[in-house]
Amino acid sequence: MWSLLIHGLVTAFAIVSCSNAIPTISTKDSKFFTSDGDQFFIKGIAYQLSENDPLLDVQQCQRDARLMKNLGANAIRVYHVEKGDHDGCMKAFADAGIYLFVDLATFNTRIRQEAPTWNRTQESAFQHVMDDFHSYENTAGFFIGNEVLQDGEHSEAAVYAKAATRDLKAYGKRKGYRNIPVGYAHADISSLRPNLQNFLACGDDRRDSIDFFGLNAYEWCGSSTFSKSGYRRLNAQVKDFPVPIFFSETGCNTVKPRLFQDQKAIFGSEMDQRWSGAIIYEWIEEVNDYGLVTYGDQTNALASINPTVEIKRSGIPTPVTPDYSRLKSVWAAVTPSSVKFGAYRPDITPPPCPGFTKGTWEIDSSVKLPPVGATFNQAAQRSINGGGGGSPTGASASTSSSGAAATQGVNMEVGLVGMTVALVAVCLGFAMFL
Repeated sequence: MWSLLIHGLVTAFAIVSCSNAIPTISTKDSKFFTSDGDQFFIKGIAYQLSENDPLLDVQQCQRDARLMKNLGANAIRVYHVEKGDHDGCMKAFADAGIYLFVDLATFNTRIRQEAPTWNRTQESAFQHVMDDFHSYENTAGFFIGNEVLQDGEHSEAAVYAKAATRDLKAYGKRKGYRNIPVGYAHADISSLRPNLQNFLACGDDRRDSIDFFGLNAYEWCGSSTFSKSGYRRLNAQVKDFPVPIFFSETGCNTVKPRLFQDQKAIFGSEMDQRWSGAIIYEWIEEVNDYGLVTYGDQTNALASINPTVEIKRSGIPTPVTPDYSRLKSVWAAVTPSSVKFGAYRPDITPPPCPGFTKGTWEIDSSVKLPPVGATFNQAAQRSINGGGGGSPTGASASTSSSGAAATQGVNMEVGLVGMTVALVAVCLGFAMFL
């Protein structure tokens, strides 16, 4: 009797797991793909209701996920998470077909442009976030940093961000985690483009490079055009970029109401061959007036105008008019041109590493990435600025255990195909077991 009961429970679990599983996301050169072989374009929402982790309140996640699905969203970006049980919220979003891009840094461990560091405390904190979220099939990507660089005079910090990328990718591989893409989100600072994106993607060893690049850009405001907005220039700067690139924040609100006309360009023929979508800023209406929803009655909506009114950060989400409905209409009308995973055979190589330019990009093209524990001092700065031999720490620091232990990464195509075959095998196995 017990064997029959156990057999039934195993069977039920297998059926639910195989039928309800959301396809995973990986990269192949400049595009995202699902494990079903379809190209993936991001229609995302920035989702950070407060300074606290928004993925711990299951009931709120369920409410928001339903309304996001109605909007047409398929991704969220969360900037800060904490240790806790994320199963309920991740399931709520997975059930709605929504993926997560999450920042690995916390408020206390992010890499800063002034006196940048990459130490064991930071590495451990980043690893904990990866530990917590690697098992969810709807985890689409990890951000190693968000707007770390603000000007060229502090561009040395990019070296530490790239070192963190190397070490977190190596950590995931050592732990046997699914090959979840690791990337970076950049502030829209023209003086740093395209040097930063090219630096993070350059080099022959893909183990050291980002898997995607996000741009936080608010250039397209009101009724603009592809050329007038500056998007033509942005598009030209990412020609032949070797990893997926997308707008990790967008949605200018200096002209009201927001028209979201940039979405037509991003998902249209002018840009869909080079860009992989956009994340709209943001879900909750706050004083900055970017929100797509409010929680509660009209009193809460007034908080966006009157800072003395406390903003309600949970409850029943109510769409902000006309922004929510306008974005929904725009997203419903766009159909980007796509390609199947098996048919996509690009001939793209990494860009050359940018060379030193005083005040604009102060990193030598042959710079060595620092190990964990590296400190930024005068010797380190000279090494980063001028290249040559020696440790970038300015001292005889030992080689990073993460970097040294890393072995050649498995090709993305192999990982994706292997994952798909494994899932099919599991389902078939259970079927045969029946």
